[in-house]
Amino acid sequence: MNKPEFTLRAATAADEPFLFDLRRATMDEHLERARESTDEHAHWKRLRYRDDDAYVICCGAEKLGLFKFFRDPHEWTIVQIQILPEHQGRGIAAHLLGDFLRQADDARVPVKLSVLKGNRAISLYQRFGFQVINTTDTSLQMRRP
Repeated sequence: MNKPEFTLRAATAADEPFLFDLRRATMDEHLERARESTDEHAHWKRLRYRDDDAYVICCGAEKLGLFKFFRDPHEWTIVQIQILPEHQGRGIAAHLLGDFLRQADDARVPVKLSVLKGNRAISLYQRFGFQVINTTDTSLQMRRP
């Protein structure tokens, strides 16, 4: 597969309507299965969590998704990777994840994330070496050493 052509840019307040619609399109199914709230307030609360760490994935002027992460000195965290449904399956998330993990390897830090049970992204994370370190009723906490 060819390297996906896209860029990351810091999300701004002007991106909020896109990010809200993206969240609904990519998360409602998983949240409903987990019996988590899908109401507007819950989506806005999650959307605004660590919003300074949010990057819009773009191909030219077209917005494809969101990559939200932060780097602490001893551990990095992936908060969200969301790709519009019509752009899923093109290797975008895998490419982002691979680049991020190479940087973490260079910095010699582990990476953690949380994913809702039943989310097909679990298999992607496992392919990249993430292992389940804890579970809740609704999610898996995963870590890659």
